[in-house]
Amino acid sequence: QVQLVESGGGLVQAGGSLRLSCVASGRSFSDYELAWFRQAPGKEREFVAAITWSGSSTYYADSVKGRFTISRDNAKKTMYLQTNSLKPEDTAVYYCAADRRLFGPSQFAVATMYMYWGQGTQVTVSS
Repeated sequence: QVQLVESGGGLVQAGGSLRLSCVASGRSFSDYELAWFRQAPGKEREFVAAITWSGSSTYYADSVKGRFTISRDNAKKTMYLQTNSLKPEDTAVYYCAADRRLFGPSQFAVATMYMYWGQGTQVTVSS
């Protein structure tokens, strides 16, 4: 079992950057597939980015490709999301998610595949 805590959100102007962190407690962090999702008011939760347990593969939503970078440090039990060139449409609560099963490439973007979720961190981008 793992507990996840996000941080790093805030208010930023369009074009700015934020680095989100997701710190895990519990055992075997390196065994988990990890992802970031986000949810804007009145909208469904959507996939942002994912990273395999080894960190060897990453996946991104088309809307953030080239602007966001996902990474993980298994020794620190931490996952990161570097967000650059932020746009007002990036405004949302950002959640980290984890699951201990091995996913196929098509499964990383499916929210219901993940067993564990953090409480979220708010990102607000002003125009």
